[in-house]
Amino acid sequence: MIAQDKSMKKLLELSTMRTLTLVTCLVVFPLAIMLSLNHQNDMFDLIGKVKVLGEKAFNVTQFGGEQDSPQPDRDVLLGGLLASGFDQESCLSRYQSVLYRKPSTKIPSSYLISKLRNYEKLHKKCEPYSESYNRTIKILGSKNISGPTECNYMVWTAQEGLGNRILSITSAFLYSLITNRVLLVEFYPDMMDLFCEPILNSTWLLPEDFPNEFRWSKNRPTFGNLMRSNVINATTEFPPSELFIYIASRLDFFDLLIYCEENHVLLLQKVPWLFLKSDEYFLPSFFLMSNFREDLDMMFPDKESVFHHLGRYLFHPSNKAWGLITRFYDSYLATAEELLAIQVRVFKPKSNPFDKLMDQILACTSQENLLPEIDKNKLIKSSNPSKNRTSKAILIASLYTKFSENITNMYWTFPTKKGELISVYQPSHEGSQHFGDNVHNMKAWVEMNLLSFSNVLVTSSGSTFGYVAQGFAGLRPWVLTRPENWNTSEPACRVGVSVEPCLHIPPSYDCKAEKNADMGEIVSYVKHCDDLPSGLKLVSN
Repeated sequence: MIAQDKSMKKLLELSTMRTLTLVTCLVVFPLAIMLSLNHQNDMFDLIGKVKVLGEKAFNVTQFGGEQDSPQPDRDVLLGGLLASGFDQESCLSRYQSVLYRKPSTKIPSSYLISKLRNYEKLHKKCEPYSESYNRTIKILGSKNISGPTECNYMVWTAQEGLGNRILSITSAFLYSLITNRVLLVEFYPDMMDLFCEPILNSTWLLPEDFPNEFRWSKNRPTFGNLMRSNVINATTEFPPSELFIYIASRLDFFDLLIYCEENHVLLLQKVPWLFLKSDEYFLPSFFLMSNFREDLDMMFPDKESVFHHLGRYLFHPSNKAWGLITRFYDSYLATAEELLAIQVRVFKPKSNPFDKLMDQILACTSQENLLPEIDKNKLIKSSNPSKNRTSKAILIASLYTKFSENITNMYWTFPTKKGELISVYQPSHEGSQHFGDNVHNMKAWVEMNLLSFSNVLVTSSGSTFGYVAQGFAGLRPWVLTRPENWNTSEPACRVGVSVEPCLHIPPSYDCKAEKNADMGEIVSYVKHCDDLPSGLKLVSN
């Protein structure tokens, strides 16, 4: 495939020289890059883009081309969000991702920074195999707890795809942050070697020798089951040593009682071990609870910065993943003056015709002037090919090749009206989502990061994949209307109301009033999602 790409590029260059054609579309499907996933050599060269010294990055060049003088230093610690002291070689992305993403306008509050530093101390004190951990693990299985323990834990277990997992981990982490718990994650083999450790000189991985009888299983009596049978409630004086919480699809009334403030304040805070299985970004629910509100307001004055800050704090690509990300970017995207990223999720391939979705994507990019307009009345754009030509790269993230092929053919067939150079790239095309596949998750993780490097982002409604990319980038994306709901007489996409992801299965019961209520009317900064009206999301104050 790479050889074919080189041949095509050479052919186009020769054709351009001979005919002085001003319309050139370099089309590359560099799928071979992804084949290096199983390669054992993770070392790579950033092509002279950065030299790291101490905690500062120097000699940063503009990604649109080499510069004669270095650009201003970038803050690799993200305004104090990240702790210093990490071995840079062990996690290159921690120090280098700032050189690829556009500078963020969202500054972490000093209170959030202090909370993170305090959490890191707590995590180190209570980390696996510490004296505190060893004491607390011995009480697992106790029928009731008569007093507080030195360390309390939240154990996260995987559910659904990588986007869902990243969002639910972030929610679990914020809950740990505001309730003084230590988050431990149980990564299955399909998530190994994706991320660096986020805590200095410690681990967030659940030990492999953790007792199997207390790991998550389908037979576990969950929080909802116990509430239904009245084994526990908010007035339980001596709670059990562990509770299993499930926040995912097919929740019933009793499962949703996890969103009641009194259950957190009077019950869950007494339980030393909470085991969570979730595919939801349930984080917005915390902002509806008055007991947490003051703490959260101080941490996040800008309510649509929560995932932006916590996601960049927690999730740093491993060196293996970072090598794939940077090699792809440097090889194909770095010289473009603008990067437009389009993330396409087809939820129901059989009921959503690809042609209609393709029409919607083109309608969106045309209506909002995101893509250069083509000139169907000409085959050649006559002007000097070396001057006044801007370059735009289009990055497509999709399980299918149809969308990138159609956009490629459009710019291959006709010149743009202003003579722009258009390049179209799609890193992978899996055809379907593969659960339990580490290589599949690695590709997804690579593409989420590449999407987050864009100037402009188009995403699919309700896609957690898109949520992660927009959150890392700090961008409000152009959100495609659900294809089945789109009418050609209406806008094909709208700019998102917030950078924040959407909670798809929100609370709908007012626990204090003991009746159903519209939870999007409780506080001004928790509103219904623009891409999924039944959901809830954080918006700017």
